[in-house]
Amino acid sequence: MENATNNNFSYKFSKAFPLINTGFSFKNLRYLPRWLVLSIDFTIVFVSIIGTYFLLLGLKLEYIPKKDLGYGIAFWLSVNVVLFWIFRTYSGIIRHSSFIDAIKLFFSQFSTFAVILVLNFIYLILGKQKLFLTTGAFINTVLSFSVLFFYRIIVKQLFDNLFNESPATKRINAVIYGSGANAIAVANALISETPKRFNLIGFIDKNNQNFRKRLLNLPIFKIKKNLLYLMKSKNGEALIIADNSLTKEERIVIVEECIEFGIKVYTLPSVTDWEDQKQISQNIKNIEIKDLLERDPIILDTQSILSKMHKKTILVSGAAGSIGSEIVRQIVSFNPEKIILLDQAETPLNSLLLEIIALNIQVEIVNKIADIRNYEVLESIFKSHKPDVVFHAAAYKHVPMMEENPSQAIFTNVLGTKNIADLSFKYNVDRFVFVSTDKAVNPSSIMGASKRIAEMYVQSKQYSHQKNSIAKSTKFITTRFGNVLGSNGSVVPLFTKQIQEGGPVTITHPDIIRYFMTIPEACQLVLEACSMGDGGEIYIFDMGKPLKIIDLAKKMIRLAGFTPDKEIKIKIIGLRPGEKLYEELLNNSAKSIATHHDKIMIAIEVCEEFQLLNQQVEDLIQIATIGNLNQLVSKMKNIVPEYKSLNSVYQILDIDIIESNNFNNLNN
Repeated sequence: MENATNNNFSYKFSKAFPLINTGFSFKNLRYLPRWLVLSIDFTIVFVSIIGTYFLLLGLKLEYIPKKDLGYGIAFWLSVNVVLFWIFRTYSGIIRHSSFIDAIKLFFSQFSTFAVILVLNFIYLILGKQKLFLTTGAFINTVLSFSVLFFYRIIVKQLFDNLFNESPATKRINAVIYGSGANAIAVANALISETPKRFNLIGFIDKNNQNFRKRLLNLPIFKIKKNLLYLMKSKNGEALIIADNSLTKEERIVIVEECIEFGIKVYTLPSVTDWEDQKQISQNIKNIEIKDLLERDPIILDTQSILSKMHKKTILVSGAAGSIGSEIVRQIVSFNPEKIILLDQAETPLNSLLLEIIALNIQVEIVNKIADIRNYEVLESIFKSHKPDVVFHAAAYKHVPMMEENPSQAIFTNVLGTKNIADLSFKYNVDRFVFVSTDKAVNPSSIMGASKRIAEMYVQSKQYSHQKNSIAKSTKFITTRFGNVLGSNGSVVPLFTKQIQEGGPVTITHPDIIRYFMTIPEACQLVLEACSMGDGGEIYIFDMGKPLKIIDLAKKMIRLAGFTPDKEIKIKIIGLRPGEKLYEELLNNSAKSIATHHDKIMIAIEVCEEFQLLNQQVEDLIQIATIGNLNQLVSKMKNIVPEYKSLNSVYQILDIDIIESNNFNNLNN
C-alpha cells in the first residue's frame, strides 16, 4: 500500500515538475515549455536594454534619463511582453524554428521600436525630454532581435547535432537535381527533417549555368562528362529529382542511368505549399517501376464523364479487386447518388468500404457480397437498387489456374458476364461497361478464350437490340487493355515478393514481352470509354511500348538496391500452360478506327448473330456443368475459331479440329 502511494506521488510530482526527475535526460526533452521560452525571451530583452544603457554610457550618451531609468526599463519590457503575445513568438517549437519564426521576431522587435518613437514624439509635444534616446532605442532593438534570433538557431543546432542523431541510422549522401524554387524548398525540408535521412552535398543545374554559385551554402555542380561521373566523384549515393522542367523522357533517362549503377533515386510531386516542410519531406519517395513507364499523362473529358455519373446509381462488380476498387475510387469524385460494391471477397470489400467512408463523401455506399454466377441473387440486387451504370470487372484472370479449371472460367467469365448483361437490359441500365483483356485477342488459353466469348456475347446483344429497333436499350460497351502494374495477377507484386525474400525472380521466358499500364490510368480510360460509347464498341487502349519481362525484373531488382544475377538471381522456368510470348490488342482479321481521344481506339470485330451465339453459350454452360473438359474446350474452340492452345494439354484438340475440318473439306 505504501509503495502504491509513493508511486502515485512520484507520478504526480514528475508530471508537475518534469525537469526535477532522477531519470531526466535531455534526449527525452521533446520541446521547451512556452512559459520557459517566454521567460528566456524576457530575460534576453532585459539584458539587452541594460547592455545598451551601459554601452551608450561608456560613449558619454544617456540612453534613458537617470530619473526615469526604472520607469523606462519597465515600459520597454511591458511593450515587448505584449508584442510577444500578439505575434506569438514563444509558441513555436524552438528546435523546429523556421523563417516564419524569424519574421515574427522581426515584427515584434521593430513594432517595439515604433511604439518607442511614438512615445518620444508624445513627450516632445508635451514639452518634456524624450524618454529614450532614439539611436539607443534602435541599437537596443537590433541587439534584442539578434540575440533572440541567434539563440533559437543555437538551440536548433544543438538538438540537430546532439539529440536527433540515431547511431543506427546512416545518412545517405544525396544530390538534389534542380536549382529552382522547387529544389530549394525540398532542400530546406530535408535540412529541417528529424531524424535526418540525407546528407545534402549539393545541387545540379541541368543547364550548367550556375555552377559557380551556391544555394543554402551548398555548391551547384556542373555535369562535365556525365551524371554517373559526377555522382561518383562527389561520393553521391542518392539523387533527389526536384526539377519540374524535366520532360518525361529526360527523367526516365536520368533514373535508368542511376539505377544501372546502384545510385538510389528519389522523387516527389510538385511542391505547392512552401511552408509545410514536414509534408514536403514526407512526399519524397523512392522511384517506383510505374515511374519508368514511357507514357504521357491522360487527359480526361471530365464534363462528359460527370454527365454520365452525377447523381446516378453505379454498380461495380468485382469491386474489391484491383481494377474494380480503383474504378470505385475514381467514380466517387464525380458525385454519384449511390455506389453498389459487388464482390464475393468479404475482407477486401470491407477494406474498400472503410477507405471510402474515411473520405467523408456524400455518397450512399451499398455492400453486396454475391456470386455473379447466381442469377437470382443478382436479380434481387438489380430489382432493389435499379443501377443506371454497371461496370463489370469481376473475372477469373490467372491463366495457368484457368487451364486447370476450365469449367470455373466458363461459370465466372462467361455465365457471370451473361447474367449481369441480361439483367442490365432487363432493368433498363443506361450503360454496361465490360472490362476485358488483351488475352481475349487470338486467345491461347482458357482464360483468354472465355473473355473473348464474353466480349462476343456483350457485343452481339447490343447489335441484336439495334437490329430489333428497341427504343430504349442498354448501351453495351467493352474495354480491352493489357497488363496492369500492381493488379492482382500482375508480375509486379510477384517480383516484389520474390525480391523481398532474396530471390530468385522467376521469368517464364527470356523473350516474353507484355504491354503495361498503371491501375489509375487504365481505370481513367475505362471511365472515358463509358462516357463516349454509343453501344457495341470494343474499345482498345494505347498501351505504349511493350516491355520485355526480363528487363522489367532487372529494373525492379536495381530499384530495390540489388544487382541482378548477383545478389538476386533471375531464373528462367519456361512458359506456363496457355501463355504466349507476346499479347495483341487486335485480332488478325480485325481493324481499328481512331476516336477523339488519342489513347482510345475502336476495334472492328466480326459480330455473330445473337440467337446463334446465345444458344452456343447456353450449350457451353451446360457442358461446363457436366464437367467433360475436352468437350468443353472443343466447344470453346468452335465458338472462337482463332483460339489455339499453347503449352497446354488441350493442344491435341487443335490437331483434331484441323483434321476434322480437312475431312469435311474433302467430302465437300
